[in-house]
Amino acid sequence: LPGLLRSYAPAEIFACGETAVLLPAGAPGKGESPGERLTLLLCANASGSEKVPLRAVGDSPRPRCLRGVNLEQMPWSYRAGSPAGLTAPLFAEWLREFNEGVRRQGKSVLLLLAKHEAHPYLQLSNVRMVFVPPAAALAQPLDRGIASDLKGHYRRRLLRWLRAERGAGQPSLLDVLHMLAQAWGDVHPGLIAGCFRAAGFTPDAGTEAVSLTSAPGLLSREQLERDGDPAEADGDEGMAEGEDAGEQAAVPPCPSEREVWRSLATLRRYLECQATSPDLFQAFYELEDAVHTVSAG
Repeated sequence: LPGLLRSYAPAEIFACGETAVLLPAGAPGKGESPGERLTLLLCANASGSEKVPLRAVGDSPRPRCLRGVNLEQMPWSYRAGSPAGLTAPLFAEWLREFNEGVRRQGKSVLLLLAKHEAHPYLQLSNVRMVFVPPAAALAQPLDRGIASDLKGHYRRRLLRWLRAERGAGQPSLLDVLHMLAQAWGDVHPGLIAGCFRAAGFTPDAGTEAVSLTSAPGLLSREQLERDGDPAEADGDEGMAEGEDAGEQAAVPPCPSEREVWRSLATLRRYLECQATSPDLFQAFYELEDAVHTVSAG
């Protein structure tokens, strides 16, 4: 394995694996069972420069909340699996899609994964699959802190959603998928690279000391500071000097927080139905984070 790793650059070394999250219980109108488990397939490269979009696997074959959504243009994907989670056919489907994405980029990569009955080996054109030894599989980069950091960001976003809704209900599967995609985006590339080094899955593993204990908390603050810089409003600077009191009174009042959240929900629904690229949602996520930052004062 060390010799094989040295033949690839860190950006060409990927690792994938699964983790699980529970949907909030009692969400109305979802079409899923309360407390359903979602299995997430995570994949990233050793430099932290590329995170493959999340693949979520749930129990429900046709969730009502996904009707009308242009699923091909979402920054996440959903599949119905078995109660045990990811199945071999679903993983094979994901492998072929991953290989096609790598092929379109004109590169070849190494994919490290644990030996498992749900992980079939495929001969792929641009992806070399390597099942790591059992001892190394116990220290996969995902288990070194990547999956736990994702879940921490997801919990933070879930709590923020519940505070914004103020008891109006539980999030649907669609809400959760968006939150998970945002949380995956929150995972810092430096943390990912550090987890690969700590697991020994990079060409230069062992040459640099890595400290991960304080990373999740620092990342959360950095992310909030990075995303929480909304542009300043123009205020009343554009008001003409001779504007009379009647014209000033016609200025619409400042919308309430509830109205803002409702407008954001309408905009998200429009993008879900009409989006032509997953990148559009990255801009929407940044807008949503900016509004939440303003709301939090």
